[in-house]
Amino acid sequence: MPGDYPPCAGQAVSGGHNDSVTMGSAARGGSLLWRAGSRVGKLLASSALVGPLLGLSAHAGPAAASKAGLSVSTVEVMQLAMFVGVMGAALVSAIFLIRERARTSAQNVELRARLADVNAALQRSEALLNLRGQRVVVWASENKKPELVGTLPVESGAPEDRAAFLAFGRWLMPRSAAALENAVAGLREKAKPFDLVIESQAGAPLEVHGRKSAAHVVVRFVSLSETQRSEARLKIENQRLAADYDTMLGLLNALSMPAWLRTANGRLKWVNRAYAKAVEAENAEAAVRDAKEFLGGQAREAIAAQHKSRPVFEQALSTVIEGDRRMFAVTDFAGADGSAGLACDTSAIETIRNEYERTVRSHADTLDQLNTAVAIFDTDEKLRFFNQAFQKLWGLDSGFLHSAPDNALLLDRLRSEGKIAEQPEWRRWKESLLGAYRAVESQEHWWHLPDGKTIRVVANPQPKGGVTWVFENLTEKMDLESRYQTAVRVQGETLDNLAEGVAVFGPDGRLRLSNPAFAALWGLDADAAKPNVHVSTIRDLCDRRAADSPWRGFVAAITGFDDERRDRHGQTELNNGTVLRYAMIPLPNGQVMMTFVDVTDSVNVERALKDKNEALEKSDQLKNEFVQHVSYELRSPLTNIIGFTELLSLPSTGPLSQKQREYVEHVGSSSAVLLTIVNDILDLATVDAGIMELDISEVHVDRTIAAAAELVADRLEEHAIRLKIDAATAPKTFHGDEIRIRQILYNLLSNAANYAPEASTITLACRSLAEGVEFSVHDDGPGMPPDLLDSVFRRFEPRTNGGRRRGAGLGLSIVKSFVELHGGSVRIETGKDKGTTVICAFPDTPSGIRAAAE
Repeated sequence: MPGDYPPCAGQAVSGGHNDSVTMGSAARGGSLLWRAGSRVGKLLASSALVGPLLGLSAHAGPAAASKAGLSVSTVEVMQLAMFVGVMGAALVSAIFLIRERARTSAQNVELRARLADVNAALQRSEALLNLRGQRVVVWASENKKPELVGTLPVESGAPEDRAAFLAFGRWLMPRSAAALENAVAGLREKAKPFDLVIESQAGAPLEVHGRKSAAHVVVRFVSLSETQRSEARLKIENQRLAADYDTMLGLLNALSMPAWLRTANGRLKWVNRAYAKAVEAENAEAAVRDAKEFLGGQAREAIAAQHKSRPVFEQALSTVIEGDRRMFAVTDFAGADGSAGLACDTSAIETIRNEYERTVRSHADTLDQLNTAVAIFDTDEKLRFFNQAFQKLWGLDSGFLHSAPDNALLLDRLRSEGKIAEQPEWRRWKESLLGAYRAVESQEHWWHLPDGKTIRVVANPQPKGGVTWVFENLTEKMDLESRYQTAVRVQGETLDNLAEGVAVFGPDGRLRLSNPAFAALWGLDADAAKPNVHVSTIRDLCDRRAADSPWRGFVAAITGFDDERRDRHGQTELNNGTVLRYAMIPLPNGQVMMTFVDVTDSVNVERALKDKNEALEKSDQLKNEFVQHVSYELRSPLTNIIGFTELLSLPSTGPLSQKQREYVEHVGSSSAVLLTIVNDILDLATVDAGIMELDISEVHVDRTIAAAAELVADRLEEHAIRLKIDAATAPKTFHGDEIRIRQILYNLLSNAANYAPEASTITLACRSLAEGVEFSVHDDGPGMPPDLLDSVFRRFEPRTNGGRRRGAGLGLSIVKSFVELHGGSVRIETGKDKGTTVICAFPDTPSGIRAAAE
């Protein structure tokens, strides 16, 4: 029996690969062998136990039996019985072993037959698996490497090498490799079966099936037929399209721009989150369900109308989002089964574009206001902008400039018209100049034009290409600089020779320049007044030379803020008696100029004049007081004289002789003249004292003229002088002091009567003015010479000039004072053989009480 087992075991092993049937047959054969061996072992154990007992009885003999207390006959019987038992057991065991061996042989034969069947089935399975067109990967356990069975066609692109084949990413398309890796991982870890269609990098489709049994994980790759390949390609394409579709929808859903899909009849089919947010829907599904439209009806109609002629609609449309109207760039594509649209919010872009356009216009307007010529060329060297100063500088035709000529053509045009200087090597010079379009930094050139102008040319490259050319006309600047340098030298020489001290301090408080007179006036050393010395140092030196030095205020003004930088004037007296008048003038560049003038002599003269003036004023005051006092003192006796003269002339006083009556009339007339003079002096004294007040009321012109004419009627009649009154254009009334106006007219008529020839005519005229009324008195007298016009209104300067009487010289002075108190004016028109006309103009409403002119 032992010799029967190895062949069976050897056959089972030589099979190489056992399936479940083979493994079951081998197990049943082994169980039968194990049961037979167990039974034989039991029989042997029984015989082994009987043998020693028999031997023991035989060797012990009677002696032993006797010791054991047994008789000889009994022992023999026991030995015989034991022998018979052993022999019976051995016989039974032999029979049993023979039967078991026969049965085991039969089972071995059966097992060999079954194992042969299993090997045949295994060889058939291996033959099937090794058929060209499929390959199987088997994992027997988690820790063992997978085994590969079968091959795939070369055109499938699958490698034959085991390691290269298991590296799916090397020979499969990325998407297929990723899907297969995930499916295999799910099969091995979670026992999830799968069926896939994958695509190799060679473009061949393959079917992959994955299954897991109790002990194995199997993945089978199957090459497809042409029909199956077409179907597989369609599946792959469908998978790809589905993935692309999901990707596109995911992208659209992630965009912040509203997007939508519509059916063929125009109903919403899908919208993204941005669309739902724009229409204020809870989510995208709610927006589609409720058919909430993003665009207005008119915009949708415009899109539908354009789709009839072409599938793509592109236009900027406006819609209301969250209460605000915004602009969107809408792109909508219409296909056979529906349409898709996308809206990009361009409100901020439109705002920036409008702001940019406004900035460009403002920039152009600003450049047009500059006197510096500016021209901007683009990357193609075409003229895109020029200001008015550019056209004026070169005098080029506007049409030519607006035709966008290139830079080279513009230079040739300027050269042909003789507006730029001829260069020895024109082409090289032009290429060097146009190198600015390839440069990074700005370039500067100087052009000396044939007409004598000097132009500074700056070529500034733009960040996005092109060049901005700036043409600065420096002809006047250079001329001014030359003049300025000359003026500075002249001013320096002038300042050094001035007797006036000049010092200029900068904003930092340091001395910029000074002349020798400044140091001489303040007694400073040459080193103390040199440039860059701080004003505080000069202040310390100057404070010692003046008790009330103004330098502390100078320091505050020089180093202070703008509100302290103002013009200052004053004077100071030094300890040595020198009086300096100073002036501080802030300059536009932040500097301060100070000037010092020695006015010691002028101050001394001024002091003397002030003393003399005070003496004169005091003398004039004494004179006025004296005149006023004397006038008042004279009025009382004159009143008595006039009163008693009138009493003497009365019949009740007694009869007078003819001579006495003449004397009394002469005393009365002289007293009246004297009283008039005294009253005039009192009036002038009142005016000079500033205490005269006008009694402003409504003045009737005709009544005032009649009253004044009545006062001089006797004098006119005495000399047969006629009075002509011209008041046709006069106003009926105006505002003024009636008494003073009557007095003015009386004095004018009296003055005219004094100079008018016998039997002549005096004209008193009054007419209305735009701002008041004007009175004039004309006589046909000899007139006034020009040298008397300046003194005609002076007091106490009587002038005969052919007059009948010599008065006190107060008449015209009183007229001028009273007219000016009314706010009016007096002028005289006179000439030889033309007579004299005195004209007084009064405002319609007097300005009030004012001092009369002397």
